[in-house]
Order: sequence, then structure tokens, then C-alpha cells
Amino acid sequence: MKFTLSWLKDHLETEASLDEILYALTDLGLEVEGVENPGEKLRDFQIAKVMHAEQHPDADKLRVCKVQTAEGETQIVCGAPNARTGITVVLAKPGTYIPGLDITISVGKIRGVESHGMMASERELELSDEHTGIIELPSGEVGQSFADWLAENDPAKVDPVIEIAITPNRPDALGVHGIARDLAARGLGTLKSREAAPVPGAFPCPIGVTIDADVQEKACPVFFGRVIKGVKNGPSPAWLQDCLRAIGLRPISALVDITNFFTYDMNRPLHVFDADKVSGGLRVHAAKGGEKFLALDDKEYVLEAGMTVISSNGVVESLAGVMGGLDTGCTDETVNVFLEAAYFDPIRTAITGRALRINSDARYRFERGIDPDWTATGIEHATRMILDICGGEASDVVVAGEVPDFSRAYRLDTDRVQSLVGMEIAPEQQRATLSALGFVLDGDMASVPSWRPDVLGEADLVEEVARVASLTKLEGKPMARATAGVPGMILTPMQKREQIARRTMAALGYNECVTYSFIDQTSAQLFGGGSDATMLENPISSEMSHMRPDLLPGLLQAAARNQARGFADLALFEVGPAFAGGEPGEQAVLATGLLVGHSGPKDVHGARRAVDVFDAKADAEAVLSAINAPAKVQILRGVDDWWHPGRSGKMCLGPKKVMAVFGELHPKVLDAMDVKGPAVGFTIYLAEPPLPRNTSAARQAFTPSTLQAVERDFAFVVDADVEALTLVNAAAGADKALIEDVRVFDEFIGGSLGEGKKSLAITVRLQPVDATLTEKDIEAVGAKIVEKVGKATGGVLRG
Repeated sequence: MKFTLSWLKDHLETEASLDEILYALTDLGLEVEGVENPGEKLRDFQIAKVMHAEQHPDADKLRVCKVQTAEGETQIVCGAPNARTGITVVLAKPGTYIPGLDITISVGKIRGVESHGMMASERELELSDEHTGIIELPSGEVGQSFADWLAENDPAKVDPVIEIAITPNRPDALGVHGIARDLAARGLGTLKSREAAPVPGAFPCPIGVTIDADVQEKACPVFFGRVIKGVKNGPSPAWLQDCLRAIGLRPISALVDITNFFTYDMNRPLHVFDADKVSGGLRVHAAKGGEKFLALDDKEYVLEAGMTVISSNGVVESLAGVMGGLDTGCTDETVNVFLEAAYFDPIRTAITGRALRINSDARYRFERGIDPDWTATGIEHATRMILDICGGEASDVVVAGEVPDFSRAYRLDTDRVQSLVGMEIAPEQQRATLSALGFVLDGDMASVPSWRPDVLGEADLVEEVARVASLTKLEGKPMARATAGVPGMILTPMQKREQIARRTMAALGYNECVTYSFIDQTSAQLFGGGSDATMLENPISSEMSHMRPDLLPGLLQAAARNQARGFADLALFEVGPAFAGGEPGEQAVLATGLLVGHSGPKDVHGARRAVDVFDAKADAEAVLSAINAPAKVQILRGVDDWWHPGRSGKMCLGPKKVMAVFGELHPKVLDAMDVKGPAVGFTIYLAEPPLPRNTSAARQAFTPSTLQAVERDFAFVVDADVEALTLVNAAAGADKALIEDVRVFDEFIGGSLGEGKKSLAITVRLQPVDATLTEKDIEAVGAKIVEKVGKATGGVLRG
């Protein structure tokens, strides 16, 4: 949003400086993006006087001028047709930058005659498009800065242009009047009234307006219009052209410039039809689809069904709220005009503009929301200006529909400023602020003005008060402590677990990765996901179409990228959620580690080796130990398909309570993910290990047993297909209180055992707790072990 300082002062009576205004705007939430001060770029130009001018000896169209400057007389060669003796000019000395030409003047020779500078035209100084001759000033003192002369004689030429950023929730600031209102509420001046007496109609409006019922309900609730006869369209006044040109708009004609002026002045988009080109009345309705519309930008658009249009005799004349039509546009020959002021629905306007890719000032404002109550007033203001500039005679106003009622009120709780914002503002000041912003107060109820569609609750009232009071006055204060002493825990047990798991894996030498929770469907299917339940409705890209079922796909993709860049040996980990479905509760927090390649770099001693399943198992056990998971676990088979079937396992508390999975990744998965193996990993299900019963922050002291441990060896003859793990788990379950450890130390096949048999020898370590074990106690435990192993494996003690 651009506007000039003088334009702002048309709405705000103020003595504030430009810097004060700029600071207040940003502080109010209307961030200043830039300030263009034309006076600054004209500061180096001086006023001079031509004392003598004669024909160039070697060029018919050049004149050699003797020019009086502040430093004395100098010689300048000039090609302007109005260069003559006695005129006062604007001088650019050598070394001066010419903005209109984008050059810096230097001393030079023109057809053999030296020239020490140049006399400038208006286009060369970017004051206008005039370039037929140099500037002739009616007065001025030699040596005076041209910028100072303009400030005294033609201040519009050096009027600072301010550009501010408008957030979508502040459509009222898309008009200069709305900006002035905010500054007045801050205390930088007094808001000037913009009231205007209605223009009485001299005759009935010859053009009628109707709105289809469905459109009136959803897209265009009200439409004001009137005919103005006998206008004379031509160039607009200089002040109006200067206003528009300063903010980057090209003056077109008086009628068009007037509508553009009100678009920026009051955030009131208007449109003028050439009334003589409108056949019959105007109808506001929804397009059927397929109609062709030639817009003012000289482009033809094919309309879609449901777009709001204005037509006459079945021909589309305007795209409501977006752009007018070329066929009924005003030209210099226009004598009779139809002036339109309507309210169009923001959402419908935005959908239409986006579908046709039309960007216009009208669309920009309508889709953010204009003041519906100013619609009737706006047509009166525009009529008055048209009559003043173009003459003519106005008809009665024709009205279709009704102004929509957006009135609403909210309770003003003056104590909420302290609780919501943390500022202490007197109740009287809060009420005065809201009144200055246009709110109507009745007791503790504040009625919202029609131009503020963003105020939708009591908290918004507090925001307005704090914004105007300035949030820079907010002071940081320490929060009061509710009780003395050490504060309670803030992190939940699961959050503490995640933190400990991260630190443990980092201490083990892993590097943390943070990958997207979205992966491609192919990778998701490799790890049991990729179903419609986890598919995103609006994915960022085709490579992020599904929620991840596991953390391994992201780590493997990271490993593949690193290997492609020459990093073959990797240790990566991630802690985060994985998703089994799309419903709440169908996700789990995992801690996953991945080892790829070898244990270290090549060395002369040959200590380097490929990572294996036992590396992953050891690291998984370390993480489980760090999060205080039970130490006694069962190692079982039956892992998911993406693990190697013979080199993987799961750590369980019983067959259904899986705390972790570890092992080597399946070769097919590595090939699909383009990872060069070997690759092993582990996944900890952080929510599965039971929480400790003792919630104390302190860990109990280690108290080793004072009783002697006892080890006994057993050798069992079992079938050759019996897994050692089954035998070990059976033996360990014989007496969980006494048996501390069971391990296999020998395997024998053949000999006298016979075909299909093997011998497995285990060591069982018994750790007494209360008293030293007697031989009878040991024999009883041994009998239980033999019985348990026999039931589980069918094995017998080897003779």
C-alpha cells in the first residue's frame, strides 16, 4: 500500500514529522517497507540562469550557453529548443547523477565545444514525462537547491511516498483514511471528517439494476448505481495525476482516475460504464460457464460456471469485483456514464480472480473485505468529484438489494489486557482507544465498526488496545513462584526416556538425523506401510506421499545419500514418531539406530571388520539399560520381513511384550533403498518397557550380593533342528529368582549321538539372595532345569 505524506495529511491534521509517522506506523502493525523521498534525489541540482545563448558553430540544433551558477559563469552546450538568454533553469553540475537517464554527468566536448554540465528537463528529473525542453522556472535564486525551491513552490513534486505492508486481517488499512485513523488513535493528530452531503438526483436513473436471488444471498448483497449525463472526460487535474503517479499508477482519464483515487483513498473500489454503450438494464447474476469476456486489460477470458458477472441484454459487461469490460469502458468521447458502487463477497471474488489469473486493485480489496456501510456514501463522494471535475448532471440513485448487516458487539473486560498481554493500561485509556478506532461503547459492550471484519471476539478488543498503546512498552518480568523450594518435574516420563535415548546413542558414537515424517509409497511399503490410511491428502511432493511406518526408511535414504558422496561407514540414529494408521493413537515413538559399512577405517593391524548383528544387539541393550528397562529379557525370532530372517531377533518380556528389535537389514531392502551393505540396526519401542515403580529422581545405590554364586553345567541331547535359544529360555525360566544367567558353551554333532541329534552344553549361574545354597537346593534347581528343558525341547541329559 503506497501513499504520499500530503495525501495522508488530507485525512490527518498533524504536526508530527515524517520520522515520527514512520515509527508509529510500524509500531501499530502497519510495517513500513520503504520511503521514497523525491527531494533527496534532487538535492544536488541547483538553480542557475542563462546569461547568453548563441548558435553552436558546428550544429544547427545545439546552442552554446553561458550560465550563471553559484560558483561563477560556466559554459554548457544544450540541444533544447527553448534554451535562450534570460531564462532560469535547473543545473546539473559535473559529478551529478541524473535519475531519469541513469548516468552521472561529467565534463565533455560536444562537436568540439566543451560543456560543463547540463540543464535538465522534467523527465530527466523524473518529475513528469515532459522532455520537449528544459525546465523554465518563473523565479528562483541562483545557487538555491532545486529541492528547496520545489518544497516552497510546488510541494507535490517532492512529496515523500510511503509504502507499508498490509496483513490480510487489516483491509481497512488499504485506504489512506484507515491509516490516518490508526495514527490519530495513537495520538499523532486528529482525524479529519470525510462527510459529504448527498447529491440530489435531477432525473430518474434510466438504467435499472437487478440481482438474482441466489447471487444476492451469496455473492452480491447490494448494488448502488446512478447515471451522470453530460460529463466531459479528459485529463484529470494536476493534483489528482500527481497523487496517482506518486504511488505508481498511470493517469488515464478523469473518470478512471477518480475511481482509482477512491480505491486508495477510502478502500472503496468503484467502476464507471459508458452509459451509451449499455443496452437495457444491468443484471448481476452467476455465469453459466463458457461465456467469453473481453476485459479492460485487452484480454479475452472464458468464464466458469458460478462466477459473478454484470451483464446487459445477456452480454457480460463486467466481472464483478475483479475487472470491468472493454466494450463498455469509458473513453475521451464518453458523455454519459453509469457509476457503480457495490459490495461483493470476498471468497467468491478471490475464487474468480484466481481461476482466471486476474490481478487488479479491485480484486485485491474486495477479497480482503471492504466497508459495506460506506457503499452508499462512496457513490455520493464519487458523484461529487465527477461533477466538480467533469461537470454533468446526476440522476437518482438506483439500489438493488440491501447493505449486509455485519454488526456485532463484544464485552470489553479491561482486566484482560493484563492477563493476555501483560500490560497495565488504565480502563479510561482503553475505552478512549477503542472509541478513536471507531468502536461504539455502550456500558461494557463494544460494537465493532463495519470496516473491521477481523475483530471477532473479546481478545481482539484487547489486541487493539495493546497495539495502539504500543507493545514496545511491554516489560519483561519474572514469573512469580507458586511455592518455595525445588520445582516439580516438567518433562513427562516418556519425554525423559526420549531425552535419555538420544544422549545414549550419541554417546555410543551415532550421529542424529532429523528426517521428514513423510516418505514415498514404495519405501513405505517395504516397511509394512503405504496404505490409504496413511496417505496424505495434499502431499508436498510425490516423494512425501505417506506417513512413515518406521524410522528406518528415512535413515536408509540418508545413508544412501551419504554413500553417493563418498561416506561409506555410517552410524545414524533418530528418535521420533512412526505411524501405523491415520487415526489418533495409531502412532508410536521409536528410537532407531543404523550401522552401515565397517567398524572403523583401514589399518595396518587388520582390526577393521564389517558391522554385524551383535553390534546392533549390544547397542540396543545399552539403550534399554539407560532407560531402566528390565535387564532380564527373552531373545526371540519372528521379526518383520525387512530384517534378515536368520540374523535378527527381538527382545521381549514374554512372547507378546516386544521392547526392541535388532538385526541385519534384508538384502532386498538394501537393494531397493540403494544402500551398499552390510547394514545392521535396531529399533527401541520406548513406550513398551514398564515404568519403574519408584518415581524418585535419585537412583538406588548398587548393592552387590554378599553370597557366593554357584555355576552348574548341563549337556542335553536334542534334535538337530532345535534352536539353542529355545533351550536357553527354557532353562532360564526354571527359577527366575535364583538363575542369573544361562549361556551356551559347547555344541557337538555326530559320534555316538546318532543321526539327527546334537548335544548342547550350557552353564547356569545361580545367585542366592537370602542364604547360601545347599547341595539340596542346587539339586532341586537342577531338576527343574532338566524338567523345563525336556518339556520345551524334548531333550535329555547326555550320559
